[in-house]
Amino acid sequence: MRQVTLERKARGNPRGGARGTARPKRQAARPPFGRRAPSGGGIAARLLAPLWAPFARFASRPMLTLCAALFLLVLLAALFASGVIGRTIGRVNAGIASVTADAGFGISEIHISGNRRTPYRTVLAVLGMQPGQSIFSADLVGAQRRLAALDWIASAEVHRRYPDAIFVTLVEKRPFALWRMPAGADGMARVAVVERSGGVITTSGVEKFSRLPKLAGAGAPRTAADLVDAVAAHRAVAARTAFYVRVSQRRWNLVLKDGVVVKLPETGWQKQIGALEHLIVDAGILERNVTEIDLRAPTHFFFTLRSGEKKDVVRGKET
Repeated sequence: MRQVTLERKARGNPRGGARGTARPKRQAARPPFGRRAPSGGGIAARLLAPLWAPFARFASRPMLTLCAALFLLVLLAALFASGVIGRTIGRVNAGIASVTADAGFGISEIHISGNRRTPYRTVLAVLGMQPGQSIFSADLVGAQRRLAALDWIASAEVHRRYPDAIFVTLVEKRPFALWRMPAGADGMARVAVVERSGGVITTSGVEKFSRLPKLAGAGAPRTAADLVDAVAAHRAVAARTAFYVRVSQRRWNLVLKDGVVVKLPETGWQKQIGALEHLIVDAGILERNVTEIDLRAPTHFFFTLRSGEKKDVVRGKET
């Protein structure tokens, strides 16, 4: 019997190959037909790359960057100094203003109220606004500041009202008295209209206010209000008072219309004005040829006659 030896076939390796053999490399997936694989930078990066290239050179060289920045600063300073930039900005603003004015936003009306003593033309001149000017280019803050600097203006408000109107509201100062100011360096004493608070309003056109109380002496307007009110409450004294004179910035004298000087004390002068009213009405003191009445002593009245003689009277016995 013939012996037959059968060769055993090797079993297939379920892992895809004999031991010791290299695995086949996986091929990269091919993009679909008609589509390009996206690049790492994107479209924006590719577009900006040529623009960034010159700056990348500067970034790698600090000294070159510093020199370039210094050159730009010098160039800008030269342009500002020559006025080129300013003129350019001015032309652009003028063009914009012209366009807005043509579109119906040009100033055609200016309404002014509250100007009793400030002429209308003066207000218009100070506003500095022209008919047809763009309402957007109107300098409202500057106009208010210039108006407030006028003699009679206490406050000013300027508003736009679209499309073409400007409204100006003024509050004027209230005159309280005339103040004969101390003589200046030129030796002349000027008269000013003052407010109740003591602020000077103007030295022009004071003749229109001749009926106001008249003050004299350094610092008189700052403390005169209470005295003027107290005198106004006594009819006889008020009718005869011509001037309120501040003496050494400490006390007051009243100068009556016939020239009689009434000396008031530093304190308690309110009571002495009442005593003066009694002397004028009840004692007829102004009919006795006096030139001076001194009310500063608490127990006596002192009088100076036109002859120069001086007399004193105990308070309560003046009749």
